[in-house]
Amino acid sequence: MVLESDSSERLQSLIAAINPAGIPRHVAIIMDGNGRWAKQRGLTRTEGHRHAIGAIRDVVDASSSLGISVLSLFAFSTENIDRPDEEVGELFRLFDQTLDVETERLKAEGVRFITSGDLAILPEELARKFQGAVDATAANTRLTLNMCVMYSGRQEIARAARKLAEDAVAGRIRPENISMSHISERLYHPELPDLDLLIRTSNEMRVSNFMLWRLAYAELFFTPKLWPDFSEADLLKAIIAYQQRDRRFGRV
Repeated sequence: MVLESDSSERLQSLIAAINPAGIPRHVAIIMDGNGRWAKQRGLTRTEGHRHAIGAIRDVVDASSSLGISVLSLFAFSTENIDRPDEEVGELFRLFDQTLDVETERLKAEGVRFITSGDLAILPEELARKFQGAVDATAANTRLTLNMCVMYSGRQEIARAARKLAEDAVAGRIRPENISMSHISERLYHPELPDLDLLIRTSNEMRVSNFMLWRLAYAELFFTPKLWPDFSEADLLKAIIAYQQRDRRFGRV
């Protein structure tokens, strides 16, 4: 059993090890392991997803306190729609309930909420709720929380390519002049910086079609923690590991 004071001391020790000048601007997390967490406890997958909300809240609060500019969370991929109908329906209901509870809190805490992905695939009322959270927090500047819903990294790049093709056909750009920046400008939220740190929980060591363009030079951090157990301390450990690396961006 870990006493609360011991836990607090460990947390303060981790905070003291952080270099405030080396905080990553953009952190992304592939939140994995809800189902396995629930199975280990004899619970339903839905209960695993419900317990994941607490981890999201803790990480958002910690990111805001640390001075991270953007936190991107992989909440639901386009591939997830192929899960059993009952699980997908429960996830949609959970999104709905969470938006009802959390939007005002995010607004009060200075968190700007945005989404990346094709919300048109969602049920109409749920898509409206996501947009409502975006509108309600639009003026906030403390932290940008980028919730990736109905998201696919390849689809995001294909979407940018379509926009470039449309511009070329309309004569707004010459094909020979297309550069990497032109693609970046047509991604979801082009104002966001590239990823500095990508975290994946549950010890799965792959990127699963997430932010493929923006993670080109991101540092990767994998942890065996299942997402519902992920805490502020785990985020701090990931940032400490990030700060210990030499980011050369292909240079010697």
